[in-house]
Amino acid sequence: MNPRFLRIFVGMFHTLVIGASEKPDRYSYIATQMLTQAGYSVYALGFRPGTIGNTPIHTTWPAPGSVDTITVYVNPQRLQAMMEHILQLKARRIIFNPGTEDEQLEKRCSEAGMHVMEACTLVLIRSNQYDKA
Repeated sequence: MNPRFLRIFVGMFHTLVIGASEKPDRYSYIATQMLTQAGYSVYALGFRPGTIGNTPIHTTWPAPGSVDTITVYVNPQRLQAMMEHILQLKARRIIFNPGTEDEQLEKRCSEAGMHVMEACTLVLIRSNQYDKA
């Protein structure tokens, strides 16, 4: 069985996009679109409700254990206030996109058992390495 289908079937989101925005010029918008077009289930978390294509932008956190990958599109100062929520999710990995990197936050995620990456989600998707990383 396809792992992506299985995640959707059991109610698990493959990717949480933190910092989702309805603005088409934002990388979080582009990443959400690319992920859904590639067949990934996405939970878009933003500061304001809205939609990106058919994907709703939520303002509340998903349930712990419901996310495999977190991709970050907010600055480290904003992310600091979100760390307890992020750690409670118990995701397998977290991707710090350019401009979101923070050594202290990355260390906390690593200590919590997450695979930490400093990478560009868009590049990973375009180069077919999103699942391999």
